[in-house]
Amino acid sequence: MITEEELLLRMKPGCICKGIKLHIILKAIEDGATSFEEIAKITGIGGGSCKSKRCGEKVALLLKESLHHPDKKTSPP
Repeated sequence: MITEEELLLRMKPGCICKGIKLHIILKAIEDGATSFEEIAKITGIGGGSCKSKRCGEKVALLLKESLHHPDKKTSPP
């Protein structure tokens, strides 16, 4: 059964321009992606009209958090 937190992550935007949800980005980080470029290649984010301004900031925060807490599951900003 899906938890409330997982349900909320499935609804939150990760890349507004491309319509990619936050949980997809988090999964890429959990699976080992360590840069925006890797995450963009895996998820398809970053090629929208804002040229990565919105999702780029979000990904930078998520990557920073994952580096400081490698044993903890990444949480949204």
